[in-house]
Amino acid sequence: VYKYSYTASYIIYNILTREVWELNPPEVQDAVLQFADWGVQGQQLIYIFENNIYYRSDVRSNSLRLTSSGKEEIVFNGIADWLYEEEILKSHKAHWWSPDGEMLAFLLINDTLVPNMALPQFTGATYPKGKSYPYPKAGQPNPIVRLFVVNLYGPTHTQELMLPDSLKLREHYVVMVKWISNTHTAVRWLNRTQNVSILTVCDATVGVCVKKYEETSELWLSKQEQEPIFTRDSSTFFLTVPVKQGGQGEFHHIAMVTKQPRNDQARVQLTSGNWEVTRVLLMTADLVLFWVFLSVQIFLKYRRITTKASFAQVGMSLFIHPSTFRYIHYQSRLLHCNERQDISLIYRVKCQSIFRCVLTLTVLSCSDESPGGQSVSDEFSLDWDSVLVSAHDVIVARMDGRGSGYRGQRVLQDIHPHLGHLEVQDHITALHMLKLKYIDRTRIGVYGKGYGGYIALMMLKSTDRMISCAAAQSPIVDWKLYDSFFAERYLGMPSNNDNRYQLSSVLPISKGLQDMKLLLIHGTADAKVHFQHSAELIKHLIHLGANYTMQMYPDEGHYLSERSQQHLSQALVGFFQECLHPCVSALSNEEDEDE
Repeated sequence: VYKYSYTASYIIYNILTREVWELNPPEVQDAVLQFADWGVQGQQLIYIFENNIYYRSDVRSNSLRLTSSGKEEIVFNGIADWLYEEEILKSHKAHWWSPDGEMLAFLLINDTLVPNMALPQFTGATYPKGKSYPYPKAGQPNPIVRLFVVNLYGPTHTQELMLPDSLKLREHYVVMVKWISNTHTAVRWLNRTQNVSILTVCDATVGVCVKKYEETSELWLSKQEQEPIFTRDSSTFFLTVPVKQGGQGEFHHIAMVTKQPRNDQARVQLTSGNWEVTRVLLMTADLVLFWVFLSVQIFLKYRRITTKASFAQVGMSLFIHPSTFRYIHYQSRLLHCNERQDISLIYRVKCQSIFRCVLTLTVLSCSDESPGGQSVSDEFSLDWDSVLVSAHDVIVARMDGRGSGYRGQRVLQDIHPHLGHLEVQDHITALHMLKLKYIDRTRIGVYGKGYGGYIALMMLKSTDRMISCAAAQSPIVDWKLYDSFFAERYLGMPSNNDNRYQLSSVLPISKGLQDMKLLLIHGTADAKVHFQHSAELIKHLIHLGANYTMQMYPDEGHYLSERSQQHLSQALVGFFQECLHPCVSALSNEEDEDE
């Protein structure tokens, strides 16, 4: 359906007797379900049909319908709507079992007031048809969400868990639900502007929720999906929170929160430093195990540059793969900056044969990262840009500038509330840094997808003939066309509740389009970045008489099917190969030349 959700038919198979049962609600045969899975005890299971939850205590028992308010694309029980699936829960599952299997917590998401977005479907029928689904844009009504717990043993009883008083009558999100005992859940509530977060512990038997921790920010709060780890008696819990590290700003570190007399809470910081704890993994009686990202110092396999220049701690990597006839080995030192000289770069490059190469800059992320993501890492991957590197004499550079994650809140939140300005400056600065002899600066290409596509287009808007070719896949063009959760988080708060947002757009764009090849890629059924974005851009490009090519994937979403992705990979390799080659050899024949 969307990124995580799907529909399917299910059967139950007894391994011992080889008996088979179809899984259907009582009133329907051959049903197509939205979800089905086992419970946590015995052979209990639940399934979701037409946005309602059904329960069986055993595979042979009768189905019990737990909810009846479900309406297609309007009211969702135990399953996420588009916004919660894509942006908040990162899953289509919106229910949680208690450890003993006797209770089930679930979200009721009501999209009655949310405007609908229409997705056309062009293929497979004589007449095209469309699908509508609720999609809130910046300033538009959001889903109304409520959290319930149903008791599954004895007489069925459903209890609503009450949100904090400060959020009553205000739009809010439920961003995390976790059972911490058989009768108590931890719930994190977030206001619509995402600068106030309240962690509560709720008694599921009576619905009362007690505030345990509150976090506020002048801008927006990140890492709100993290699950705190509680001690067995629930008196103490561990989570990561932003902590000031001198003049370097705030970094996420582990805090231990304990209950004090008079129900006060005491917070003790367990870690500190200019690096980030990304996740608390487990806790024992005297040990806390956590996952650490060393924000600046670590980069294992490839070169990473870090700097404190005017573009604020940019991490960068060059990928140069050896091939049969060409090989480059390079050693490098750390990038240094001082007051007199903004950037000084020391390289020692040893080339063992003649080779020609050019640079393509992959903006922000090839994998559709949003702010807080990371492009430069030691994670192994193979994609179309690996083909350019290994077979077509192309250098691929990836860079993390301001707005990237794991370098503290200052680097992350510098971009607020003007997306596409400081990040673009950082990428352009990186281009100027790459004054290496073996890089042909007259042949530079950029690529980006989603938010990365927005940055790529903003680079064209901010430069004049520096870039030879650009490919933008599902690019965000105008933030007023994007979803509310994302746009409102990064682009500013409502002013005096009048729903005025500081939104920005790629349009108008005229610089960088002359004598440059532009490839636009978009699926017509993209539910995340609608084809509407590319349509607005194309209309503008036609008006300018710009040179562009459109690669369209009918009835494909934001995440292309395997066959379409293979086709796109070949198309991107061909596009950049044609645009960037032939290039002139930038190195002399002399071996062991030092730069």
